Amino acid sequence: MALKAVHVSNVPNLDQVPESPSVALSSARLPKGAKVVRPPWKAAAFTVLGHRGSGMNALESPDRRMTAVKENSLLSFNRAASFPIDLVEFDVQVTRDGCPIIFHDDMVLTEENGNISERRVTDLYLEEFLSYGPQRENGKVGKSLFRKAKDGRVLSWIVEDDDSFCTLQEAFQRVNSHIGFNIELKFDDYIVYREEELTHALEAVLQVVFEYANDRPIIFSTFQPDAAQLIRKLQSIYPVFFLTEAGTETFEDVRRNSLDEAIKLCSACGLQGIVSEVRGVFRNPSTIARIKDSNLSLLTYGQLNNVPEAVYMQHLMGINGVIVDLVKEITEAVSDFTRPATEEGEEQIKEGTRPKFSQRELSFLLKLIPELVQY
Repeated sequence: MALKAVHVSNVPNLDQVPESPSVALSSARLPKGAKVVRPPWKAAAFTVLGHRGSGMNALESPDRRMTAVKENSLLSFNRAASFPIDLVEFDVQVTRDGCPIIFHDDMVLTEENGNISERRVTDLYLEEFLSYGPQRENGKVGKSLFRKAKDGRVLSWIVEDDDSFCTLQEAFQRVNSHIGFNIELKFDDYIVYREEELTHALEAVLQVVFEYANDRPIIFSTFQPDAAQLIRKLQSIYPVFFLTEAGTETFEDVRRNSLDEAIKLCSACGLQGIVSEVRGVFRNPSTIARIKDSNLSLLTYGQLNNVPEAVYMQHLMGINGVIVDLVKEITEAVSDFTRPATEEGEEQIKEGTRPKFSQRELSFLLKLIPELVQY
């Protein structure tokens, strides 16, 4: 079935969205005068989010779990939803004809006449984007799909359970409705965007969200500081989190280079939280208290979040949640170490699932961790 692109010209006047965190919003799909109320998302005691669904694809990794299912796909989102997670995180970009699609990389690669060619995702029309990879239509063959690894190698994008590319609208319509969405608003790190370019993309995303979200929990996040400010100005229904590498990488825009800068941006723009590379938090654990004092939530991402002991330490440190690739393993670990202590005679927590530290050992670990995660 052909999908209709969503055009920004159809977007309602977003300036009319009320400033209350829980508001009544008029929607073009409802009868005139009808209202829909969406409560703000609130973190659970400790939140687990599935990274790009049930985990990113690291094609160069010898760990088969990292190529088990196509990332950022309906299959991956629904597989993650079979575990006790709160939200799935995924990356949204907008095609040339104004349709929000779910894809992480800036470029999509294929093989043509024996050569690897690449196209910028945002330069593609929706139909072109959907022509890559597996096709839903029986008998139709999509373009071969490749991916560039961090070391520059171009690898065939092969996973155990493959799936087609999808749009944001399809995710709302076909992913288990009890799972929340962390929608990362994806922009190229090395392009300087004009405000009108950012607004065009954000309004296209918001139209789909307003039309299809219903009661699904939603949070927005982005590494792009100006986009974070704009999405907060365009709507105040859903929380906005600022993504930061927290000093693990350096960018020309200083707002991206530390947790302190992230706190300043969030406080100045009325954002609700920070999503930090976990090593940045472990290197500067004192920033957790400053983040809390600023009335901000704190989530983390990164490879260390696939290590149960590292996740347990974050739980003890007061971090609100983690974005993880190994959804099955981490949700099992979190279930174990957040379970209330059992009464005498009840089944005891499985041996080894909850690390046991004395207060002195915890104090030592908190001092040692920043040294362990330095460059």
